[in-house]
Amino acid sequence: MTAESTPSTTRGKGRPRNFDRDEALIRALEVFWRRGYEPASVSELCAAMGINAPSLYAAFGNKSRLFLEAVTFYEKRYWSAPSRRFMEEKDFYLAVNNFFAEAAGILLSTDTPCGCMVVVAAVNISEEERDVIETLHKLRVATKNMFTEKIRQAVSDGQLPPDTQPDTLAEAFNIFLEGMSLQARDGLNEKALKDAASYAVRILPKWRKHLKNLSN
Repeated sequence: MTAESTPSTTRGKGRPRNFDRDEALIRALEVFWRRGYEPASVSELCAAMGINAPSLYAAFGNKSRLFLEAVTFYEKRYWSAPSRRFMEEKDFYLAVNNFFAEAAGILLSTDTPCGCMVVVAAVNISEEERDVIETLHKLRVATKNMFTEKIRQAVSDGQLPPDTQPDTLAEAFNIFLEGMSLQARDGLNEKALKDAASYAVRILPKWRKHLKNLSN
């Protein structure tokens, strides 16, 4: 759940003087999370952000560009640091354990809509919205690639057996993470989600030995 680029933030004609772009994006995220991309109307978004339609178009271009910038903002603000820590942690088992524990906290944080925006706000998008579809696909692939890279390194370091299939295991982690997001969206409480998250590391080979080390 990482992002590599941010849409242009050039000030457009018609933007209010006291316009706070980050705050506007947070409010837009709440609408997209609650309504989904397609059903969210420009009027609803304007009401949530406290601006009128001309100001929205001046600041973001259109609804799809607003959505993409909001998702990019969400990814960088909430997922960049956990992803970095995941890749930097030398112990692969500890990296997996900590990442999914952090993910549970993010998905149920009171500061964010419940569930990952890449998963829960992007359902039933029409084929005409190619930019939205392709960007969200790239974000999902980026997460899987992160897992794959880390797994391959763990195999190379001897932390995972040589017959480990990195792509398959990465897909399993990706499915696990997306499933956590949907459960958070459906109201699973924090303890239950964190308990479920603790099982991510348990699908790994020799997990019992490593879990004992994690508890020390």
